[in-house]
Formats: sequence, structure tokens, C-alpha cells
Amino acid sequence: MPEASYDIVIRGGTVATASDVFAADVGIIGEQIGALGARLGPGKREIDARGRYVLPGGVDGHCHIEQLTAAGIVNADSWESATTSAAFGGTTTVVAFAAQHVGTELPKVVEDYSALAKKGALIDYAFHAIVADPTERLIKHDLPAAIKGGIGSVKLFMTYDRLRVQDESVLDILMTARENGALVCAHAENHGMIAWMGKRLVERGYIAPKYHIVSHPRAAESEAFERLIRLAALVDQPIMIFHVSTAEGAAIIRRARGEGLKVFAETCPQYLFMTAKDLDRPGLEGSKWMCSPPPRDVSDQQALWRALALGDLQQVSSDHAPFPFDDTGKLKAGPGASFKQIANGQPGLETRLPLLFDAMVSKDGPGLSKFVSITATEPAKTYNLHPKKGTITIGADADIVLWNPKTKVTLKDAMMHSKAGYTPFAGRTVTGWPETVLRRGAVIVSDSRLSANAGSGRYLPRSGGEAAKPAGILAPEMDPRRNFGAKLF
Repeated sequence: MPEASYDIVIRGGTVATASDVFAADVGIIGEQIGALGARLGPGKREIDARGRYVLPGGVDGHCHIEQLTAAGIVNADSWESATTSAAFGGTTTVVAFAAQHVGTELPKVVEDYSALAKKGALIDYAFHAIVADPTERLIKHDLPAAIKGGIGSVKLFMTYDRLRVQDESVLDILMTARENGALVCAHAENHGMIAWMGKRLVERGYIAPKYHIVSHPRAAESEAFERLIRLAALVDQPIMIFHVSTAEGAAIIRRARGEGLKVFAETCPQYLFMTAKDLDRPGLEGSKWMCSPPPRDVSDQQALWRALALGDLQQVSSDHAPFPFDDTGKLKAGPGASFKQIANGQPGLETRLPLLFDAMVSKDGPGLSKFVSITATEPAKTYNLHPKKGTITIGADADIVLWNPKTKVTLKDAMMHSKAGYTPFAGRTVTGWPETVLRRGAVIVSDSRLSANAGSGRYLPRSGGEAAKPAGILAPEMDPRRNFGAKLF
């Protein structure tokens, strides 16, 4: 019997990348992909992939895991439960948030959050830094140090009382990111519109979860997008706009990219598969579907799918933000709570890929390569994890998922691994399911069983990468060749 050439050979499957779909065996040596080809030599372990799609593990660039919110509530999921949920859904890499709050110091936030992840994560992970208290020390010292230490992206909020950053401080953060090679990500909604609408609704007794949608006017998104894009253009800093929910928002991003500005953007399953009607339920039941920005209309879904097809939106993240439907989470403020008192967010790590596979592959949508692109390759590129993550190529980490395209699954609360205890997509049937999941060459999910230990995930330090490099298109008043602008650079 010939000596084994590989530790594992995944044999007889259909491999897909963001550009190609082809029949091939995949040979794994240690933690990496060592070969792609027909009739590869033997492996110490052989995995039969006939009738299966062999795809890169998902990369989810927007996850709230074991995170303390500004309202003082910790997400339902620990690093162990969240990454277990991710693995069962076919995701092998996540980027979560080391979240600063007002009065806290970023170095301590990163230290504490790193300890939680190191203890619990069972897939690989990286961090964004949330900046909510942009003091002079943070801007001049702590944030540059965090970026140099491997946190290649920074998130800011333009709304929420305890988190929002004013425009002048937004410019400070953008400039600091530019000087240190980081990408800036943003939750962009107009705070004044949201606060004004919310106050008036509550005063008039409109407090049910469905009024959460009314409190987030469509214009709040489009106005903030325009403002953020112009602020970023002023200092020539690339940005990532999170969770685009409206047709108008997608159109603004398309126009900015057409101007040559480095604007990246994502949407989420809740905006592709849910509408405002999902929140219109008896009592507080609709709070399960509350997230910010809220789901919109069918016409917005269509616009977002079109934006993904055109490349205006490059990826779909989960924005996983799990809170249980009980008095520790969604119902913490009691049975008479208004929508303003209910924790925003919903679980989504485990369902992101099955929902998208069903829509894009099983239902004759854009197909396998586009599915791979928006769920793995583009997130990996944007957050400077590619080509180690997000693709199947020689030298990449062997993060591989075998999908059975014929398996039909009806999503149920009881089957989820998130501690939120429910999925907002319960009752939906999807075709196509991740059967076998490998993380760096180790099989961690097979036959519906987990075989990875908490803490076996690996931290991925990174710089901002290509996405964070300025476009070289400066507003005239900021051109360093002009005397009055030179000082700023």
C-alpha cells in the first residue's frame, strides 16, 4: 500500500472559489491546503465528498460575542457558545468587537476581551475596536497602539446616546486610522432623527415593537451615509458601512464608489429575508425581530440583492447580537416595556450561510461562486485575512466546509446552538446544509457532532490591509500640496 501523501484527502467533490467551480480532490498537509487536483495520492484520512460542494469556511466580519452593551446587558452568547453556533452553520472565522464604553480605557478593554476569546473560542477570530470615548489620549496613543498591535479595523457609531461620536471626533478617528493604516467601520444613522421620532412615539403611547421601525426613518440612514462618506473623503480614508437596509442607502454607496471613493459596504440576512411586518406581532413577541437599523420592505430586499450582484455591497454578515426572549434579555425592562427599552439585535451566526445558500444556490440564484465571494472571500479580503482565510487555494488554511446541496432542513429554535434560545427564521425551510466542517485541517463538525475544544480557536492579528489604503482622492481643501492643508498631514 502506497505511503500517504497527505494528512487528509477530501476526494471526489465539487470545489468552488469566488471565481471558479471545478471537480477536484483537496489534499491537506497539517493545517494547510497542500494540493488541488484529480486523483491525488492517498491520505492518512480520506473524506468522501462525492455529491458534495467543497467550499471555504465562512468568514463573518460583524459579530457581537460576549459583549457588554452600552445599556449594561451582556450578549447571551459566550465565546464558546457563539463559535459553536458559527461552526455548525459553516463559519470558521469571525471578527468580533472589543467594545470601549465612555469612561473605559481601550487597552484594558482589549486585554479583557482577548482573555475571554482565548478561553472560549473554538474557531479562529479577529477583533474590531469600538471607539465610544474619543479622548485625546485615545486618539493620540491608545488607538494607534491597538492598530499596531493587530486590530486592523475601528468601529464608530453615529447614533445611540451612550455610543455616538460627533462629527469632529469622527474626523479625528478617520485621520488616526489613515495615519496608522486601519479601516474604519460605521453604524451610520442620523441620531437626531431617531431620538426625535422615538420620543414623540413613546409620548403618544406608540410603544409596541413594531414602532421601532417608525422610530428609525429611512432618511436617517441615507443622511448619515452621505455625511460619513463626505467626512471620509475629506481626509481620504477608506470606510466600511455596516448593515445597509434601504434602497436609498445602496444607491448612495453606488454613487460614491462611482466617484472613485473607497467605500465598502455590507448587508445582513435580516434585510434580505425579513420585512417590517415581522415585528407586527402580539404583545412583545415582535421584539425577537428587533434590530437596528430595522428590516424594511420587499422593494428594499430587491434593491439590496441587486446591489450585491453589482458589487456595490460586497458581503453579507450576520450582525449576530443575541439576547434571549426572557427577563435577562429582550424582556429585561418588564412586560410593559416600550420599544426604546428593548435590547436591539438578534442571533444570526448559525443561519447566515444556510439562508444564503438556499437563496443563491438552491433556488437558482447567482450561484456558488457569488455565494463564496460574499460569505467568505470578500470579508477575508476586506479585513486582511485573505488568502489564508476565505478561499480554497494551495497554502491557505484548510478551513473547508462540505455542503450537501440536497438536504432540506426546517429551521427550529431547538436546533440552534446560540444561547439566545431562538432563531428569527424559525419555520423557514432551506435546501443545502453544511455537513462537515474543518478548521485548519481538523474536522470540528461531522455527523451533527462537535469535536473541538473551547480555546482551540486562534487569534488573527492583522493590519488594515489593501482595503485600508487611501484612494488618493483628496478634497481640494485637504490637498497637502496646498499650504493651508499641509499641516494636517
